[in-house]
Amino acid sequence: MKYSVYPLAMFADFKLYHFMKQYFKFIKSTQGSIKDDLLSGVTVALALVPEAVAFAFVAGISPIIGLYGAFIMGIVTAIFGGRPGMISGATGALAVVMVNLISEGNAMGPEGAMLGVQFLFATLILAGIFQSLAGFLKMGKFVRMIPKSVMMGFVNGLAIVIFTSQLGMFKSEGQWLEGGLLYSMLGLVFLTMMIMFFLPKITKKIPEALAAIIIVSSIVIFGDIETQTVKSFIVSLGGDGIKAGLPVFNIPLISLNLETLSFITPYALILAAIGLIESLMTLNLIDELTDTHGNGNKECIAQGAGNILNGFFGGMGGCAMIGQSIINIKSGGRGRLSGITAALSLLVFVLFASDYIEMIPIAALVGVMFMVVIGTFAWNTFKILNKVPLSDVIVIVLVTVLTVVFDLAIAVFAGVIISALVFAWENSLMIRARKHIDVHGIKHYEIYGPLFFGSIELFNSKFDVRNDPQEVIVDFADSRVVDQSAIESLNKLAEKYQKHGKMIHLRHLSADCVKLIKRAEKICDVNVLEDPDYFVAIDNYRQILDKIK
Repeated sequence: MKYSVYPLAMFADFKLYHFMKQYFKFIKSTQGSIKDDLLSGVTVALALVPEAVAFAFVAGISPIIGLYGAFIMGIVTAIFGGRPGMISGATGALAVVMVNLISEGNAMGPEGAMLGVQFLFATLILAGIFQSLAGFLKMGKFVRMIPKSVMMGFVNGLAIVIFTSQLGMFKSEGQWLEGGLLYSMLGLVFLTMMIMFFLPKITKKIPEALAAIIIVSSIVIFGDIETQTVKSFIVSLGGDGIKAGLPVFNIPLISLNLETLSFITPYALILAAIGLIESLMTLNLIDELTDTHGNGNKECIAQGAGNILNGFFGGMGGCAMIGQSIINIKSGGRGRLSGITAALSLLVFVLFASDYIEMIPIAALVGVMFMVVIGTFAWNTFKILNKVPLSDVIVIVLVTVLTVVFDLAIAVFAGVIISALVFAWENSLMIRARKHIDVHGIKHYEIYGPLFFGSIELFNSKFDVRNDPQEVIVDFADSRVVDQSAIESLNKLAEKYQKHGKMIHLRHLSADCVKLIKRAEKICDVNVLEDPDYFVAIDNYRQILDKIK
């Protein structure tokens, strides 16, 4: 079956969708196959090595723990996750949080015991439980509530983060490369990017990223070119290499008590939230790139299971990786086999092929990631800035900046909150009232637009209680009473008419609104005799008025 990426024309009312057509052009329609999945999986595994190692050093732990984490997360989510073709592994967003967790954990134990990593493993287990619970409670569906403006800011911010993370590869032992080393690095990076750009125009039988890595590596090895390799990169960070054995089952070596739980729980919640947000956002993006639909709740459970296993098998945990996921999709990987191949290949590298993998020039991997940056960034952002509402522009810029400066979770939360406030404000101005007096002298108010907390003030301004006739009908056939604030406003409106000795009828309220009003105030009765289908009237005001008189 062939997959194609189409512009989301069905949502043409939202102008942000216009950028999607150009944004997805770098993803070509390909037919998924075993060959494509196998080759793309190997390509992704090669790109995972320096990422996992670098993020492990960011967190202050052994690179082997980062590689174990990438393998465990990759294999579990590839088999059980809700999005075939999406790649999970050790990520920088989680590594940044782990820095404080590990340093504080070290301080809590005896001097020199270095218990921070054990606290990390325990925290991953708890975070995994939270993530799995989110899946079982079907909270993955809330990713649908993320606006396109937030999504656009997300991909732009993440593209910038991926780009800046690659700049560290131009350092050796903490110092920027200079002279011949810098020029050879830049030349090899450029060569890698050119191969990835032109090869698909010649043939698509082999993933361009894998071909570029093989060609550039061969040039460096057989041409005896002096440049930084995976081995020298790891050594420059203080490591020895990537060779290790299989992960071993261990229970975290810490005391399980209230003090421990009070320490790890906040970190577990943060890691769980960031991991799920990044994973579900990536899932949503891959859905659009492949014109297919993943299962967010299933992905939450798989992410949780992966982190739980990381806690017991000595990995650093992780979540979905947008860069590697796009490499996989762009290389033709569509099925679960691509993710399984990537994870198993990574394990093979660690167990048997470390000497060969360590010979790969860092420039080849940097070139691949730079092409990911070019493909990820929504360049049409600059074209639509004067074509979409100002509020959307603000959200796009804000989410982009917050993703770069802070982290994805803060950026997404801020973007969603601002979008929701803008939506509430715009809807609060949509309430309308058409007024007329019928032949019986009864005044009718026909309400249009949603009645909720934001539109209450404008709604109340539509009524002239003092000058209205003795009987008033408020018709909600073209409106919707949304929340408790709206219901309370109806009760207060009824009280105003009551004080002036007048009677008000509420018509065409939906059944759920009727129930809410009846629970809120006993003054509301359902008059099934006058309108058996859809009618509410506050007729007992007549009885109240009779008693007052």
